[in-house]
Amino acid sequence: MSYREIEKKSREKMDKVVESVKQEIRGIRTGRASAAILEGIRADYYGSQTPLNQLSNINIPQPRLLEIKVWDDNAVSSIEKAIISANLGLTPNTDGNVIRLQIPSLTSERREQLVRRINELVEDFKVEVRNIRRNANKDIKQLAKAGDISEDQKYRSLDNIQKFTDNHIDKIDKIAKSKEKEIKEG
Repeated sequence: MSYREIEKKSREKMDKVVESVKQEIRGIRTGRASAAILEGIRADYYGSQTPLNQLSNINIPQPRLLEIKVWDDNAVSSIEKAIISANLGLTPNTDGNVIRLQIPSLTSERREQLVRRINELVEDFKVEVRNIRRNANKDIKQLAKAGDISEDQKYRSLDNIQKFTDNHIDKIDKIAKSKEKEIKEG
């Protein structure tokens, strides 16, 4: 593997980590209605675990209300059970094939818990990015030791990988700060 491939693969892996951060943080409840809250929930539909968005339309008619319009009446009870078992702190209110979820406003204590949770998640993702950097640096140093690249190229590659790392950690921090602001204002 060449130094360019190592740099490219490490950058791609770091990009995936940033996308994972976005997905993970999007699902954290902020006190406002968001369909992302329900993204990871799957309901039993004729024996298979099916995502809610494949069983229904999810609408936000009001800032603190989610409305789930279920296409098949037979799936309503399994969707209700899935929402309750997901421990979102939301109680489904069913009217025919429409399930309504009232999003309660967050207490200041709950807001602080969510901010701490975000910071824990972000730190885990930053560690993941640093591990990618460490592995890439190790590979670059092995190439240099084997004589496949010059010392100058080794230092250039190590510098590039550090720049990727700094850039991706900065992106993760910006995502976290944006979510924290949303939670504190929510």
